[in-house]
Amino acid sequence: MSEDDQTPQERMNARFPQKVRVGDLIGIPIQDFDDRILGYVTEVARKPDGAIVLVMPEGGWFGHGGRPVPIPIETVAILARHINLLDIPREDVPKLATWDPAQGTPIQKNDIIRIAISRR
Repeated sequence: MSEDDQTPQERMNARFPQKVRVGDLIGIPIQDFDDRILGYVTEVARKPDGAIVLVMPEGGWFGHGGRPVPIPIETVAILARHINLLDIPREDVPKLATWDPAQGTPIQKNDIIRIAISRR
């Protein structure tokens, strides 16, 4: 099955998700494929359907400020001390809906979640 035929969850599972403490993700840059910083993780939240999102500001100055947008955990992978945005093109990030804190519950900093790993 090609990667294009897989669901986001199947793609994430193929990227060998590993355990990570939520607090270790806060402040980490999210980068596009060309290693340009799109923003920094400000919050990790769980939506009512159980989906996990990384919240980052979009449209700010050097990755800070701007409006918060949710990045689905299935669309990213961690590599060292940054997160690669793999399944959302850079030009689509401004089109993402604004994150409303009422859309989910913040995950505590000491909680453990799984995130895919990446390599170059």
